[in-house]
Amino acid sequence: MAQPPALSIPKVSPNGRDIGFAAGIIAILCILFLPIPTILIDMGLAFSIAFSVLILMVSLWIQRPLDFSSFPTILLISTMIRLSLNIATTRVILSNGNEGHDAAGGVIAGFAGLVMSGDFVIGVIVFMILVTVNFIVITKGATRIAEVGARFTLDAIPGKQMSIDADLSAGIIDEKEAQRRRSELEQESSFFGAMDGASKFVRGDAIAGLIITAINIFGGIIIGYFRHGMEIGEAADVFVKLSVGDGIVSQIPALVVSLAAGLLVSRGGTAGSTDKAVVDQLSGYPRALSMAAGLMGVLALVPGLPIIPFMALGGVMGFGAWLVPRRLEAENKLRREDEEKKVVQNKEAEKDSVKSALRTAEIELALGKQVSTRLLGAHQELAFRVGKMRKKFASQYGFVVPEIKVTDDIMIPEKSYQIRVHGTTIASNTLRVGDVLVVTGAGRKPSIPGDEVREPAFGMPAVSILETFAEDLKREGFHPIDNVSVVLTHLSEVIRNNLPQLLSYKDVKILIDRLDPEYKKLADEICSSHMSYSGLQAVLKLLLAERVSIRNLHLILEAVAELAPHVRKTEQIVEHVRIRMSQQLCGDLADNGVLRVLRLGTKWDMIFHQALKRDAKGEVIEFDIDPRSLEEFSEQATKVIREFMDRGLPFVLVTSPETRSYVRMIIERLFATLPVLSHVELAKGLEIKILGAIS
Repeated sequence: MAQPPALSIPKVSPNGRDIGFAAGIIAILCILFLPIPTILIDMGLAFSIAFSVLILMVSLWIQRPLDFSSFPTILLISTMIRLSLNIATTRVILSNGNEGHDAAGGVIAGFAGLVMSGDFVIGVIVFMILVTVNFIVITKGATRIAEVGARFTLDAIPGKQMSIDADLSAGIIDEKEAQRRRSELEQESSFFGAMDGASKFVRGDAIAGLIITAINIFGGIIIGYFRHGMEIGEAADVFVKLSVGDGIVSQIPALVVSLAAGLLVSRGGTAGSTDKAVVDQLSGYPRALSMAAGLMGVLALVPGLPIIPFMALGGVMGFGAWLVPRRLEAENKLRREDEEKKVVQNKEAEKDSVKSALRTAEIELALGKQVSTRLLGAHQELAFRVGKMRKKFASQYGFVVPEIKVTDDIMIPEKSYQIRVHGTTIASNTLRVGDVLVVTGAGRKPSIPGDEVREPAFGMPAVSILETFAEDLKREGFHPIDNVSVVLTHLSEVIRNNLPQLLSYKDVKILIDRLDPEYKKLADEICSSHMSYSGLQAVLKLLLAERVSIRNLHLILEAVAELAPHVRKTEQIVEHVRIRMSQQLCGDLADNGVLRVLRLGTKWDMIFHQALKRDAKGEVIEFDIDPRSLEEFSEQATKVIREFMDRGLPFVLVTSPETRSYVRMIIERLFATLPVLSHVELAKGLEIKILGAIS
């Protein structure tokens, strides 16, 4: 047998506030039916005024409307308090009105004398104005704002819910934050919906106050004339004053609460207390204050207008126009200082955190202790030249390489340095601190004695000589290279050799976003129909692997768009892109319009072509070369290429289109910087100078 659901028993407040609150509600209901003495009426009216002022002050100082989510309930309670007191005062006025102006208590008599100044006609007019202001102006506007706010808030709930779900799916927020936002969204919709209904209380209260006052006046005159034998004029004077005084005492807290409701619903999405939101926005424009001050000054000089009020206001606004920019500047300065302090604190915290150990610099130059000490004085020059190097790479290769981090590392030998890419040591070298390097190659050597070494960037023969002989070396016609230049040249060459690793997916998206709208659309079409953005990144990486600049990205996209619908292999697409970019390829490799070429001999052309294995469609599926032939080719190529490299002249190796990529695969292990072109990549109109052949 199924068990009945357990009943939920509400918790009792330990300090008895719930019982006190319930007793207060019962007291309000009792006032509606039971007669109460005038002293309690005075206390109730005073409490109604104080309660309404408290509501207004809270509405002014809350940071956002949702912080006062209990306002609809409080509005209902304050309305019931005023209506119950209206009924109580009506009972007293009609019962004891013949006793005089103090029959309904001191509060009503005091307000009646203060507002009416002894003339009940003035009181009636003031009362009607208060009702008009409350009912037509404040209440009507607040009701409309609450109605529109509730409608728009409810309409926006699905979109906001989808936004929260999207942020949660993207990992921008966690589950706890998503729950908090959903709860806040529910509270916001409930609040504005309740405010829409609560605003009707205010309108009903204003109408009820007007009706009750009218009933008191006519009923009091009738009772005074027929029951107590008062003259018509005397009855009218007493009961009108009492009724209007009662109406004014009721309308003052009603007007205050209506104003609080209007302020609350008109805040919209403004954050901060009302005084901060309003005053900051009004005084945040010094030019507006200056114009207003100037207008006040002009009005003060108009004949017939009082000078003092306009001059005083103009002076206050002019002083505000002078003070506001200085205050804003001081606040901005403090804000910047606080942000800088937070940045420093966050950096210190990151250094000590475990997460910082997981982050690796994309490019890092780690210096040994002695090398770091030697270059300490040149750190500014080092940073400047590193910045220039990044700009040069950006203009040369078409994308911005990551920032280069220079660090000291006590774990490496003190006279050495290491170049790391993504945390992996790619190259290292022992630096002869205090020496200069003279690259000799196959040419003559300086007369000054030194140690024969290899230049770290290109491996060319060089001589290391003490720095004190630098001027003597210059007189002999040599160009001595200092320690900073040696390190930066080595770093530059390592970056060139690792360009594919440094081109991230984020870099590709940035490059595409910088294109003209037509080419951005072309990239979207390619990557949505034929390949992904990762596939386009692979094409760019293969180009950079052979030091082909991607600065003309629009040409690359056009070439990819031509072949991507028909071919899926990235390597074939790259070969087609290279052919389309032949003018750029040869232009970058030519020396004063002359392209020096080293050919692949006929023998090796035949061997490489025979190593290509094809399928039934004639497409190359495999490259299978005899290991002995590969070893022989490597020996001959090394001998010939080294001979031309020692001469210091730039040249390229040229082969057939089908074997170009495979020849490049072998050559890059012997000479990583030697470009390999195919015959179809030689641009028209370029002077070709053939140096020889590998044969």
